[in-house]
Amino acid sequence: MSETPNPPSQNDEQAHSYRIAAIRQSTSYRQAHTDADFLTRKELRPVRLQLELLKPEIIQQEQGVRSTVVVFGGTRVIEKADAEARLDAAKRALEASPDDDDAQRAVRIAENVLKKAYYYDEAREFGRIVSGSCQIDDTCDYVICTGGGPGIMEAANRGAFDVGAKSIGLNITLPFEQEPNSYITPSLCFEFKYFAIRKMHFLMRAKAMVAFPGGFGTMDELFEALTLIQTQRMQPIPVILFGRDYWSRLVNWDLFVEEGTISPEDLALISYAETAQECWQQIKDFYKDRAGETLPRGQ
Repeated sequence: MSETPNPPSQNDEQAHSYRIAAIRQSTSYRQAHTDADFLTRKELRPVRLQLELLKPEIIQQEQGVRSTVVVFGGTRVIEKADAEARLDAAKRALEASPDDDDAQRAVRIAENVLKKAYYYDEAREFGRIVSGSCQIDDTCDYVICTGGGPGIMEAANRGAFDVGAKSIGLNITLPFEQEPNSYITPSLCFEFKYFAIRKMHFLMRAKAMVAFPGGFGTMDELFEALTLIQTQRMQPIPVILFGRDYWSRLVNWDLFVEEGTISPEDLALISYAETAQECWQQIKDFYKDRAGETLPRGQ
């Protein structure tokens, strides 16, 4: 039976118009690239993966982005004033319930967050130094690239913003909305569905990775890069851990060697920095004697 029978009591011309309208309203008649329902089908996942790889790549080429410095770090590392306000609120809550274990823990966490406010300032300063040194005369080398969120990522993008330079944010769709920080260059802020493609874009242009104190996401990206360098699936780049005290307490790197799970020389893939200037100097030193890998403008 026809899906679009002629309605009763209509003449041939009316029936024709009715049938054509039904055809035009059918989702099958939409051109594939304009059909959102079609593009989101599970069978189209390979196409979506390709599009998600291509779009940021093409736009970065158009924007002249030749290389990046990737900055990772915790979303919960905040400015000192905000950290102090959170600690005050936690202390007031503890005063109201001094025997509450959760309230006691909240104070300890707030105290640790306040200690890490220093890293927000240094990430911002690092963004300033790198962007101010490399984005000269409309060049786009060593562009700050972050995951696009708050905390350390915001600070690094903000540093680039402070000196009027471009910076990149690779945001990700999450069950809870992560709004991109407002300091990213609008034309270089991307929203990803797939973590795997986002990971590729972090490293495709990276000339260095700097990992500030952070959580699971920071650890994930750090070990991803270390594995690719260790297995020679990407060119070596400086991987700098910001804040030796945090990282040495968090990860027992020497235990990997003692247990025989990595080689002693693998530890050389990692270096440490305590200040933004020291971190930038390590990146410059890394490329100083590498033919074809010099910093822009002979730095």
